[in-house]
Amino acid sequence: MSPQPSINVLGGPLKPCSNQPLTGFFRNGHCDTCADDHGCHTVCVEVSAEFLAFSLAAGNDLSTPMPDYDFPGLHPGDRWCVCAARWQEALAAGVPAPVSLAATHARSLEIVPLALLQKHATA
Repeated sequence: MSPQPSINVLGGPLKPCSNQPLTGFFRNGHCDTCADDHGCHTVCVEVSAEFLAFSLAAGNDLSTPMPDYDFPGLHPGDRWCVCAARWQEALAAGVPAPVSLAATHARSLEIVPLALLQKHATA
């Protein structure tokens, strides 16, 4: 699993998304990715209750702790690397989570246009 270069959607160095809880495909706090990351866990978001409910309804429970995987469960306000396609589905459903552009990997642009990410960017 060779990671792709750590570049964000703005062309700069990829900033951390979250170390508490520890996120990312590699669980390194960044939305780094590689060819083995078939879900493209590259969009750094601040989850809301609405986004978590949408994700649960779509089959991805991000709220329930899973100690076997060292996953504490997410709460509104937590930051997390989510799949680019799932973020786009949430957008279509009217519940997109705010995006940290500096912490969102450039690979996201293969799925989500930059203009949409910018429209929903956090300050």
